[in-house]
Amino acid sequence: MLSSTAADIRIVIIGDQIIGASGDSKGMGWVGRVTARTPASNPRIDIFALPVPEETSAQLAERWKSEMQLRFSPTTDNRLVIALSNNDPANGITVSRSRLNLANILDDCRRSGVKVFLVGPVPHRNRKLNAEIEHLAAGFEDVASRRGIPFVDCFRPLVDHEGWKNELASASNGLPGQLGHGLIAWLVLNRGWFSWLEIEEATD
Repeated sequence: MLSSTAADIRIVIIGDQIIGASGDSKGMGWVGRVTARTPASNPRIDIFALPVPEETSAQLAERWKSEMQLRFSPTTDNRLVIALSNNDPANGITVSRSRLNLANILDDCRRSGVKVFLVGPVPHRNRKLNAEIEHLAAGFEDVASRRGIPFVDCFRPLVDHEGWKNELASASNGLPGQLGHGLIAWLVLNRGWFSWLEIEEATD
């Protein structure tokens, strides 16, 4: 348990529209659900979610540092959550290039002393893309593993989940709704979130 003198934590979350609340009738998204379950005092924790719709790993690599620098402080414990998108295959980006884009970000963060938490890409409603997204997710996970960085696999738990598939199939924008965001939040909260923050989970 952290002491009362622990530095305040600032968390920047970057990714595509999946980190917003679009499609969620409760207006929370998975980020809102995770935030609601994360104690916000002792230390103070501020979370800033910054989505860019349809973003690829190449586009992410271009903006992550400027987004981070605008919100981090030299007096806070600065951390970065990357919600990796499933957009690369549809945009002709190879898995090798996707891996390199992520590796460059992670290595830069390590040099800067920024702790990173990765949330892997989710399945697409276009099932033809999912074989490629599965390879993408595995590639991202390998990059994280080689660097000892926590990685939440969202692809394998959700690709055959009936609720997830049905929700995406019926969505006009192809995004998860209340159920889907709840599933992602559960995975994040139960796959290393609190240990990464070095805090205990809040009890109801």
